[in-house]
Amino acid sequence: MHVKKKASSSSTTMAFQRGDRVEISSKEKGFEGSYYTANVIARLFKEEYIIQYRTLMKEDGFGPLREVVSADQIQPLPPEVPATRFSAGDVVDAYEKDGWWVGTISGKMGSNYFVYFENTNEEIVLPLGLLRIHQNWVNGSWVSSKT
Repeated sequence: MHVKKKASSSSTTMAFQRGDRVEISSKEKGFEGSYYTANVIARLFKEEYIIQYRTLMKEDGFGPLREVVSADQIQPLPPEVPATRFSAGDVVDAYEKDGWWVGTISGKMGSNYFVYFENTNEEIVLPLGLLRIHQNWVNGSWVSSKT
């Protein structure tokens, strides 16, 4: 990845290059708290990029969706943090509907976990393989939700 950190007055911003694999946080109503994997196609201006999603398709179903997004919606891919189990109250990312959604473990049944999503007031059951430890991109570093 060709990521460059640039110090700004309020926080650390990133400069991404064509081809970088990134995650895009959605600002669309009903999709808050979700992240989608994408590739950077081009940098337009200091604060905007053209990206192409890896899992979201155009409305007509022919080809991957491309969008212009602001730099504050883009983060590098989080590092993989191995997790063999979760406990009630753990904040996780759950892979559902072609993206990662921030939720909270609310219970366990066998090898599956109940995940509650505050933004949608929904709870779903998912296997461990579709969960990851939630991490936040803060001032140019990853901060894990699990200590």
